Amino acid sequence: MGELDLIQWIRRRAGTRKGRIVVDTGDDAAIVKGGRGHLLFKTDSVIDGVHFDSRRAKPEQVGHKAIARCLSDVAAMGCHPAFAVVAIMVPRNARDAYIKRVLAGLERTARRYGTAVVGGDVSSHAGRLAISVALLGETRGLRPVRRSGARPGDAIAVTGPLGGSILGKHLTFTPRVREAVRLNRRFDLHAMIDLSDGLATDLRHLCRESGVGAVLRERQIPITPAARKLSRKDGVPALDHAFADGEDYELLFALPSTQAARLERSGLGKVIGTVAAVDGLYLEGRDGAIKEIRGRGWEHRFRR
Repeated sequence: MGELDLIQWIRRRAGTRKGRIVVDTGDDAAIVKGGRGHLLFKTDSVIDGVHFDSRRAKPEQVGHKAIARCLSDVAAMGCHPAFAVVAIMVPRNARDAYIKRVLAGLERTARRYGTAVVGGDVSSHAGRLAISVALLGETRGLRPVRRSGARPGDAIAVTGPLGGSILGKHLTFTPRVREAVRLNRRFDLHAMIDLSDGLATDLRHLCRESGVGAVLRERQIPITPAARKLSRKDGVPALDHAFADGEDYELLFALPSTQAARLERSGLGKVIGTVAAVDGLYLEGRDGAIKEIRGRGWEHRFRR
């Protein structure tokens, strides 16, 4: 069983819920009615050996990544992070100086994005270091952007170049919180998602929730120098790295095509394709030929 299959199973069991639940399972964050506004809830985890390698990553980078993943998901809704609680599972043989540096890195990133760490839990075990962060966000008068609003004819854009994150960006990425709020204020965003699992996979999520397809243009997809460096080492085309590597944590979004030129002039995003009334994802090559995009990015898998 894969991660996506398990998520679909959870969604079927939860069903459709109303009342104070505004956005349920299946988006970057849940949204509920709270007080006079709406609140966003998100949780995420990082595990040594899966999301980072404690033998190579600086402890401050581990802490940064633990909370920045949640910050990126709130950014994908175009809203503001506010408060966090942190649960950390500490290996029994870990040194206190190391754990303090991890938590200092986490808190420093939280403060940078106006988020207060207000509690959590500490436990020790025989396994590897694992950190789980639960984050509360606020709309503050903004309309949350969901995955499900993309329309045929919309422009598809990203906030930055893609691929090669394993060479360092996966530990040092900048969650696009400030960019997301500016985009939400200045443009009519129809749908948005953060690129954690790779362009091919996350664009599929957005298209599936919106009931549309997409055509991307190869010549317009921004590719990182890291992806090109990785391509020279492993022989995999840099474009494939941009599609499948994951952990870019840029934002992918759809907006009216009439706003595309203004978006690019703003410096907040680069248009890479068009939402289409088709099934599937397609790529227009530099030669003008169109082919289906079949590759996928990262997905956790489990035994049946």
